[in-house]
Amino acid sequence: MRTSTTIEASHGSWRETVDFVTEAEKLGLDICWVAEAWGAEAPSPLGYLAARTERMLLGSGVIQLATRTPMAIARAAITLSNLSEGRFLLGLGPSGPQVIEGLHGVPFARPLSRMRETVEIVRQAATGEKVAYTGREFTIPLPGGEAKPMRLDVRAEHDIPIYLATLSPKMLQLTGEIADGWLGTSFVPEGAKAAYFDHLDRGLATAGRTRADLDICQGAEVAFAEDEEALRAMVAGRKKELAFSLGGMGSASTNFYNQAYSRQGWAEVATEVRERWQAGDRDGAAALVTDDMVLATTLIGTEDMVRRRLRVWRDAGVKTVRFYPAGDTLDTRLTTLGRALDLVREMNSETA
Repeated sequence: MRTSTTIEASHGSWRETVDFVTEAEKLGLDICWVAEAWGAEAPSPLGYLAARTERMLLGSGVIQLATRTPMAIARAAITLSNLSEGRFLLGLGPSGPQVIEGLHGVPFARPLSRMRETVEIVRQAATGEKVAYTGREFTIPLPGGEAKPMRLDVRAEHDIPIYLATLSPKMLQLTGEIADGWLGTSFVPEGAKAAYFDHLDRGLATAGRTRADLDICQGAEVAFAEDEEALRAMVAGRKKELAFSLGGMGSASTNFYNQAYSRQGWAEVATEVRERWQAGDRDGAAALVTDDMVLATTLIGTEDMVRRRLRVWRDAGVKTVRFYPAGDTLDTRLTTLGRALDLVREMNSETA
């Protein structure tokens, strides 16, 4: 199992974030993803981190569809791949109508076909050949004018693996069909087969591939409790965060996180949490979240609990774990991350 983490450039001190990433590389972390939600973008921080790291892979986790043209995404990906000497992973995600329409002012329309065509155009551009493409969403060059097909004057010097961050069944199937990796979230290994893997496997089968051809990258907060009392406090403190995912992410009618939790056995609770959150009752929504929901979707617990949970994730098919280390300071976050990395190394040595 490989290890990774995700940072957001708009959260906290950028200097401290860079220190976290460079120290994480020294600890042996394999991949650092840079998120792009409704704050800082991903490509600029990735370029900076490429200059400050030597071994670690760097990925966009994720660049949002509809915020850039496919060729703009391709140019950024090729540039970052070449700058990092092949250490770049291109993560793409559809986001949702609240961000795409509410922030960027463009339609959140047909994300499935937009995703497929974007990946096809990016891969075509990376070859260095002239780009000519006709699809439902994009036609390059634009017809009816004087334009002719063009090639970028920069060629990808390395392979650019493409990871898709998807949650809905059709998007998961597309991920299995066309992607090199899946950036998942809201993951419960006990319910993952019906919620996620069956859809991924259908897409893989369509492309004549198997699960071995897809990097399953799953993420969760990791935190260590020294005793049961500390664990209870940790779990209680995470309930409002989970309630936000169930009730506040997305628009009033579209919440892919809520749908994912519903498919994994919590449909009734997820619906009630969302209704209360949308009504403004944040505390009431958080009160509906159970301890089991928090523990099932995180890597929180005593060291032995986290160790056992990592084995469950591995056995469920996770190939790359994405840690969100808890901690109020840089030192505590790095300490938490280091403990988690040690557990993965221990686990990997058992199967070596």
